[in-house]
Amino acid sequence: MWDFSRPDVSEQRFRAALRAANGDDALILRTQIARSLGLRRDFERAREELRAVAKELDRAGAEARTRYFLELGRTYASAAHPAELQTPQARELARSAYRQAIERARAASRDGLAIDAIHMMAFVDTDAADQLKWAGEALRIVESSTQPAARRWEASIRNNLGHALHQLGRYEEALVQLRQAVAIRQQGTNAAATRTAHWMVARTLRVMGRVDEALQIQLRLEREADLAGAPDRFVFEELNLLYASKGELDRARHYEERIAAATRQN
Repeated sequence: MWDFSRPDVSEQRFRAALRAANGDDALILRTQIARSLGLRRDFERAREELRAVAKELDRAGAEARTRYFLELGRTYASAAHPAELQTPQARELARSAYRQAIERARAASRDGLAIDAIHMMAFVDTDAADQLKWAGEALRIVESSTQPAARRWEASIRNNLGHALHQLGRYEEALVQLRQAVAIRQQGTNAAATRTAHWMVARTLRVMGRVDEALQIQLRLEREADLAGAPDRFVFEELNLLYASKGELDRARHYEERIAAATRQN
């Protein structure tokens, strides 16, 4: 029922399903309604939805309990939160909720949910060394699990691991993880996620001074994104930096213009 690009549509689907649901199914649907609200930065309404779930948690099963704490954490720290809301108090509330989600998921052998909660800790502990620790912990579960819900996290977790290594200046190690993420993405059907995985490889190559390799990838990504009707400002930013590093200032200025145009559209 999820369409993460349209959380409002997802909410409508969850509410429609809720009319015929009961027990844990109803509680799980309500946690996903809360998530759809959080993605739209309506965190208070999301917590209001979760407060209703909390009243029935004593009688709930492992998945419903885990999802309650996971979504509660996401109302305090997530990619949807602007910097001004990331206060120390909010992070501690998120940390407590995510830890409870991790404990419950592990106790119930719900590997996919455990990975989800662990990867959210990167929004609480934002230092690169901490992000490396959490990504490594998540990857260990991915690699040891036979559950499809866990295995499908591998590309995302390797991207996270590669990003943390990149932030720490460990570029060769980062490249290994990022290229593995690309290989996994290429086996799937998510073209946008595949382009992002290639972008991360190219960014690391640029920082390593392998400019021509990076340029070849980013130019291909520019063509693919344009053909998909989704011009990518981050690709333009990399192309601007790459051409500037080569001294091709006219080309660099061209991408400054594309960045400005993409920014206006957003």
